[in-house]
Amino acid sequence: MRFDTKIAIVVRADLAAWQRLNVTAFLAGGLAGGVAGAVGEPYQDASGNAYLALFRQPVLVYEGDLEALRGVREKAVGRGMDVAVYIEEMFKTGHDEDNRAAVAGVRAEELDLVGVAVHGGRNGVDKALKGLRLHP
Repeated sequence: MRFDTKIAIVVRADLAAWQRLNVTAFLAGGLAGGVAGAVGEPYQDASGNAYLALFRQPVLVYEGDLEALRGVREKAVGRGMDVAVYIEEMFKTGHDEDNRAAVAGVRAEELDLVGVAVHGGRNGVDKALKGLRLHP
């Protein structure tokens, strides 16, 4: 199935493996909670056990350096896409309130981005990610 929209997460290539996974999980949660219709219906197995709903479409994960992440953020914001960010300072915080304060204290062009998630029209997301490679 081909979707009209695309979900992509870009993580900084120089992060430790646990950091890349942590950032990806947080950013996916941001999109799931903030993009209407991104999540499908709950699951249920044949034994009657209920499971949480998942994204309706694939999530592609890319990697890049700080400048690439800043470029993706700028292009995605400029195109009116849904955007979530994760900055280096958030590794030192313990909860959402401190995370939001860390982001609020830095101008957009100076964010020390370690991850960016975007959701938008397929072509727009492709343009924002141009030149990046999928995470290995």
